[in-house]
Amino acid sequence: MKPSAPHTAERVSQRDASDNYVFQRSLLAYHWASERVGGTVLEIGTGSGYGVEKIAPVAERFITIDKHTPATELIESYDNVEFRKMKVPPFAGIESGSIDCVISFQVIEHIRNDRAFVAEVHRVLRPGGRFIVSTPNRAMSLTRNPWHIREYSPEEFSALLGAEFTSVEPYGVEGNESVWSYYEKNREGVARITRFDPLDLQHRLPGWMLRVPYDLLNRLNRRRLLDENKALTTGITMGDYSVVPVHPHCFDLIYVATK
Repeated sequence: MKPSAPHTAERVSQRDASDNYVFQRSLLAYHWASERVGGTVLEIGTGSGYGVEKIAPVAERFITIDKHTPATELIESYDNVEFRKMKVPPFAGIESGSIDCVISFQVIEHIRNDRAFVAEVHRVLRPGGRFIVSTPNRAMSLTRNPWHIREYSPEEFSALLGAEFTSVEPYGVEGNESVWSYYEKNREGVARITRFDPLDLQHRLPGWMLRVPYDLLNRLNRRRLLDENKALTTGITMGDYSVVPVHPHCFDLIYVATK
């Protein structure tokens, strides 16, 4: 199976045990969404495609979009799945009012014009259609992520979605003691790395200059955590996370906006 894109810290892998902490949280979003979507579903951000097997069975038609092509085996396993390669926004070729549900997980923080992105989601949805979207909670980020254009507080995310949608339900992803134990060990590892940045260059330099060192150091830190805490790292499951009403210490924001 040929990989669709370079394996950076931004594209988590279900095959790399050092990604397990993030992967299980990402997987939860698809499971949670699968109980809330139906009809014609549009996904913005296919990634490696691991969400297809959760969404395709509950959708009449599933269109999934990404700027990179996922493994064709995943798409071809379902008769109702169509992949379209494109950069967004806009959502080229998607008719206004043609979609019942839009899902997009860990994508909007990468979109330069987030208002145009949300407006495009609103355009393609039918009246009463749902937009289920997740993004990191800025307060829980341990360092600057140079791949992100921005990150949001719960209030900022509500305001962004509320500018287009009549109803916005704010939820968040929280973790149990195992998740928090990993988070603390990760925080300690990040602190050891960032002590070599006394001038705070991570917040001063343009993002493109930081992406390669960020990826290398993030990957090294994750693998060090795996080596030193293998049982904890590999033992975290989707069940160690839960979706709850949003609060300041949620790891991710996951909102449902209705047209």
